[in-house]
Amino acid sequence: MILGLDVGSTTCKYVLIDEEGRIVDKNYERHNTKQAEKVLEFLERLEKEHGFTPGRDRVYITGSGAGIIGEMLGARFVQEVVAVATAVEKLHPEVRFVSEIGGEDMKTIFFHGEGDRKTRQVFMQSACAGGTGAFIEKSARKLGIPPEKLSQMGYLGYQLHKVSSKCGIFAEADVNTLVKAGVPVEEIIASLFEAVVYQNLAILTKGNTPRPYVLLLGGPNLFFKGLQEAWRHHLTRLWEERNVPLPEGKEPQELIIVPENALYYAALGCAFTAQSEPEENGVYKGMDRLRWWVEEGQHQQKEKEGRKGLWKTKEELEEFRRVYEPQVFAYRNRKPYTGKIEEVVIGCDFGSTTAKAVCLSKNKEVLFSVYTLSKGNPIEDAKFLFREIKERIGDAKVLGVGITGYGKDLLKDIIGADAPIVETVAHAAAGLHFFPDADCICDVGGVDVKIIILRNGAVVDFRLNSQCSSGNGAFLQGVAERFGIPLEEIAERAFSARAMPTLTMGCGVFLQSDIVNQQRKGWNADEILAALCWVLPQNVWIYAGNITNFKEIGRKFILQGGTHRNLAVVKAQVDFLKSKIPDAEVVVHPYSGEAGAIGAALIALENWEKTGRTRFRGFETIETLEYKSTTSEDTVCRWCPIECRRTFIDVKLPGGKGRPWSKVPLPEGWVRIIVNNSCPKGLVEDKNELKAIKEEMEEVRRRFPNVAQFVHKEAFNTRVEV
Repeated sequence: MILGLDVGSTTCKYVLIDEEGRIVDKNYERHNTKQAEKVLEFLERLEKEHGFTPGRDRVYITGSGAGIIGEMLGARFVQEVVAVATAVEKLHPEVRFVSEIGGEDMKTIFFHGEGDRKTRQVFMQSACAGGTGAFIEKSARKLGIPPEKLSQMGYLGYQLHKVSSKCGIFAEADVNTLVKAGVPVEEIIASLFEAVVYQNLAILTKGNTPRPYVLLLGGPNLFFKGLQEAWRHHLTRLWEERNVPLPEGKEPQELIIVPENALYYAALGCAFTAQSEPEENGVYKGMDRLRWWVEEGQHQQKEKEGRKGLWKTKEELEEFRRVYEPQVFAYRNRKPYTGKIEEVVIGCDFGSTTAKAVCLSKNKEVLFSVYTLSKGNPIEDAKFLFREIKERIGDAKVLGVGITGYGKDLLKDIIGADAPIVETVAHAAAGLHFFPDADCICDVGGVDVKIIILRNGAVVDFRLNSQCSSGNGAFLQGVAERFGIPLEEIAERAFSARAMPTLTMGCGVFLQSDIVNQQRKGWNADEILAALCWVLPQNVWIYAGNITNFKEIGRKFILQGGTHRNLAVVKAQVDFLKSKIPDAEVVVHPYSGEAGAIGAALIALENWEKTGRTRFRGFETIETLEYKSTTSEDTVCRWCPIECRRTFIDVKLPGGKGRPWSKVPLPEGWVRIIVNNSCPKGLVEDKNELKAIKEEMEEVRRRFPNVAQFVHKEAFNTRVEV
C-alpha cells in the first residue's frame, strides 16, 4: 500500500491506496500545533486497522510540516505544488486553472499546452495570511459567527464593501470600520469572500487569465458556500469581458469544479507520484523514531533552541501570584452594590471586540458594569447595554451619558450623549481617578494599543497603534482559538510551559509565519502561547510605542484594557518593565476592562456638574430604535476623485427633519448619520446640503462678527492720499 501524507499549517490529511490504486482510507483533522503527535496517531490507526506495514508499504509526504516527520518515517518528500499538480493532471486532464486555498497560504496553478508539452505555471502567497482560511475564520469569530453558520452564508445578492485583499492586518482594520458603521454581518462576510477571490484573480494570477476548466481546492473553497458563489460570479464575468472561448454545450457554471476530495489533492498527488517511481523509494521505516521524537527528542531540541518559560522558580511564580492575582481578578471578588440607586451617570465604551457600560454615582462610586461581546452592530450593542442598565436602575434618574470607543461617532447623536470622548482622554481620566500619581498608562485592547504618558496629572504624550494586530488581545485570542484553547485558559496554559520558542517582535503577519515555523520544530500550543505573552510587551512598548528611553517616562505604570485580565500577559509586562526600570511600580487597574467606560462617565459627570442638563434620549427611545443602512451608488461621495463608498445609517428619532431632497430620500422624523467617509466633506451629501451649511455659517458670522478680522480688513484697505 501507499500512504500519501499532507502535514499542513493547520491540518493533517492522509490518503491510503492499495496496489490497484483504490482509496482504502482517508482522513482530515486539525493538529492544533501538534503535527508529529497527529501523524503518529494516524499511523497507529493505519497499522492496526489496515495492516500498514514497515518495510513493505511506502510513505510519500508533503506540506509545511513534512521535513522532520518525513525523515523519521523514511518517507519520500514531494514539493506541495508538484503534488497538487500531479493529482490534478491525473484526475482532471481538462483543467487549465487551479486555485487552492489553505489554512495559511494560497496557490494558483496554470496549465498550458497539451500532452507531453503541457507546462505548469505556479504563483504562491505564503508570507501573509490575508485571504486564507485562517483569515476568514478569524474575522467570523470576531463577528460572533459560528463555523456551521459561516459555511452556509452567501455572496450573491448582498451589498459589497471595500475590504483590503492584499494584507490580513489592513483587512482586519477594514472589517472594524464596517462594524463601526453598523454594516450587517452578512454583508461583511460577503465582502470578505469578494476580497479573497479578488486577491486570487488580481494579485496571484499575475495578469494571466484563468481559462476553463477551473478547479477549486482546499478547505475554504469546499466548505464556504459564499466563496464558491463569488468564484462563479467573477470567473463568468471575466470570461465574458475577455472573450474567452467556452466548450460548446456547457454553461459557464459547469466549468468551475469543486471536487468531493478537494481537501486531499496534495495527499493524492503524493500517492500518485509514488506509483510512478521505483518501489524502493519511500519505504516505511515504522513509528519508533517518530514516537521517540514525540516523547523525548523534540523536548531535547527545544531545550537547546528555546528559552526558559515565563517563570524561573516556583517561588518566583507564587510570589507574583500573591501580589497580582488580587489585582487582575479584582472583578471576580467585587461584591454587587445593594443600596438604592436614585441618580446615575452612564459611561459607555463601544470597542472593536466588546461593548462595556458603567454606572457611577454622583460621588464617583462605581455602582455596576455591563459587558457584552460585540454583535457586529453598534446600535444593537447599545440596545443590549441600555436594556441591561434599565433593568438594574429601574426609575433612577440619569444625570448624563459619556461615550467613547470605535462606535462613538455613530452613536453619540442616537443615544444623546453629553460627552463623546476620544479614547486616550477617557482612559487617562480613568487611570488618574484611581492613581493620581501615575506616570504612564498602558491600555492593551482588542485591536489597538495606547500608551499615555503623564506629568503631574496631565497628558503630555501618547502613542497609538491602530493598524497592526501583533501586540493586542485579539491577536493572542485568535491564535489561542486556532489551537482550540478557550480565552480563560490562556494564562494557565502559558504558565504550564517550562520552555518557549523565540518569536520575532513586530508585524503580525511575520509573527504568524514565525508561529508556523515553530510548530514545524515541535513547539506545542502551550509553549507558543507563553512565547506570545512574552513578546507582547516588546510589541507594545518598542514596536507600537517606539519607546527607547524608559527612564524618561517615570516609574509608576498602570496596566489597563481587557488583555490585562490575562495573568500571563501581566507577568510578561511586569518582567519587561522591571528589566528596563528596576524600581518600577507596575499596577493593574481595578477595572481594567471597563476603564474606558469609567473615564467617559467621569467626564460626563463633570459636564452635568457644570450645566445641570443632559441630552440623553431615554431608555424607551433607544429600545424602540428603528434604523436602516444603505450603501449603494447613490451614497458614493463625489467631492474628490477617491469617491468613498459611504454608508447612510438612517434612524427614526423624535424631531428628525428628514432629507426629502436626497438621492436616498429620508422622510420627516428620521435622522441620517453618514459613515465610512475619509474626510469631513464626506459628511455632506450634495450641493444643496453644502449650500444650507454655508448659509448657516454666514448667519452665525452675521450674528457674532469677528471684530479682529473686521479691524484687520479695514486697516489694510485704508487708502492714504499723498
